[in-house]
Amino acid sequence: MRLKDGRPRLALARPAQHPLSDTVRKAGWEPVPYSFTRLQPSSLPPPIPFQSAGAVLLLSPSGARVAGPKLPPGTVCLVQGAGTADVLDREDLEILLPTEARAEALWELVREQFPQGGSFVLVRGERSREFLEEAAKGTVWRMHPWITHREAPRDPFPPVPEVEAVLALSPLQAEILAPLTHHLLRFAWGQGTAKAFTGAGAPPHSTCEPKPSLLWAMLAQHLKEENTPC
Repeated sequence: MRLKDGRPRLALARPAQHPLSDTVRKAGWEPVPYSFTRLQPSSLPPPIPFQSAGAVLLLSPSGARVAGPKLPPGTVCLVQGAGTADVLDREDLEILLPTEARAEALWELVREQFPQGGSFVLVRGERSREFLEEAAKGTVWRMHPWITHREAPRDPFPPVPEVEAVLALSPLQAEILAPLTHHLLRFAWGQGTAKAFTGAGAPPHSTCEPKPSLLWAMLAQHLKEENTPC
């Protein structure tokens, strides 16, 4: 189904006014909010006392939503993006952001702010990319993962809306969408998500690294190719 202006519809698990939805819109697609997973907090305690950590690292709004209320006043928080900082929404925390909303940029910020190393609480989801743990192996920066949440399918599960394409933002989303979207275009946010699509028997049509500008480029390029005469 297409809209009156001919824009193809793409389902993603973000609200209509979310920055990623804006990126989809700017690339020539109509974003369709499709919330089919939910946040499931864990009961695990922090891996080390907060006072023993040089800082707490937060990778996502979901992690900030669970861990934020438990952080002592004055905690130094290195957060991956502005959306995560907005969820923390506490004036009694020292919040620092990297130049880009990427784990690689957060790793650079850790080394800049703590050149002598130290111990850090790493707040992340059950299946989050383990880039920081891998990058810090064998260094003076010791990462202590705190698994604060997991992503789970909604129950009851909502049907896939009438769209031309779907965007999976995590491996779990790809695994859920794969058997439901053989008739649709499938886009993957990150290599882990692409692998999950493929492992579930429905390889993605296109993949981008988890960066809004690359999402825009992927979607815009696909439209260009679709509209180019043979």
